[in-house]
Amino acid sequence: MPVLHQIDPIAVALGPLKIHWYGLMYLLGFAVAWWLGRRRVRAGRLPGVDDNGFGDLMFYAMLGVVLGGRIGYILFYDLGAFLHDPVLLFRVWEGGMSFHGGLLGVLAAIAWWSRRHRMHFFDTVDFIAPLVPAGLGFGRIGNYIGGELWGKPTRGTMFDGWGVVFPRSLPEPFASMDAATLRAQFDAGLLDAFARHPSQLYQATLEGLVMFCVLVWYSRKPRPRYAVSGLFALLYGCFRFLVEFVREPDAQLGYLAFGWLTMGQLLSMPLVLLGLFWLWRSRSAPTLMPEAR
Repeated sequence: MPVLHQIDPIAVALGPLKIHWYGLMYLLGFAVAWWLGRRRVRAGRLPGVDDNGFGDLMFYAMLGVVLGGRIGYILFYDLGAFLHDPVLLFRVWEGGMSFHGGLLGVLAAIAWWSRRHRMHFFDTVDFIAPLVPAGLGFGRIGNYIGGELWGKPTRGTMFDGWGVVFPRSLPEPFASMDAATLRAQFDAGLLDAFARHPSQLYQATLEGLVMFCVLVWYSRKPRPRYAVSGLFALLYGCFRFLVEFVREPDAQLGYLAFGWLTMGQLLSMPLVLLGLFWLWRSRSAPTLMPEAR
């Protein structure tokens, strides 16, 4: 049975100050990453690095996520609008973040930090990889709460009768109705045809919960260099590619080819290949052993 999405995206409102759930989800993701990372540092999983060094790594990584995510979104998904209005890059309150751009930003930050601390780049990436899924999962929950990045309609498919009605996805006159009127229309069954896949929750489950459990379990003991990074890239690339089949493509881009290929899938395919390559390369790579403490 369809569900009507009527969640207030604002968690706390103190006069003009408004704290959105999306921002809180980012904070939760960073908090889990910080907690898990400090445990791993104190277990000697990043030899020669103390809490201060880890704090620097997290700071650079957070900058990489924000800057890379925003710049990546503009380059990959909205370049035309940026060329018309370059100030768009700085209007972050209007939304628009790219995982693939954020990933590149984090890798750049890791490269900078690793060089300063004389660490092998992939030893640091292997350390960071299990910390990332928590942020991905909470971020997708934030997308769901905000009623954005919804999935395709379920009407006329094998999922008919299932889905979520997102008010922001509705056509007129429904889109301009107030919450109470919209609820009455939904209760009367007039909105069932507009139910969509809650693809944000699918991604939160796969890219967040499943990847977190698998990577934490897999990295619980030392693995050869490239192995954890490779597993991360492979899992994310596969999960994102699959969910894109039920996720609505970006309106400004649509499908890129074949009537089904999206930008998200195009950007995820290299991750699958890289993941397989790194896993293959890990078979003959050295293993970074924990530092005795």
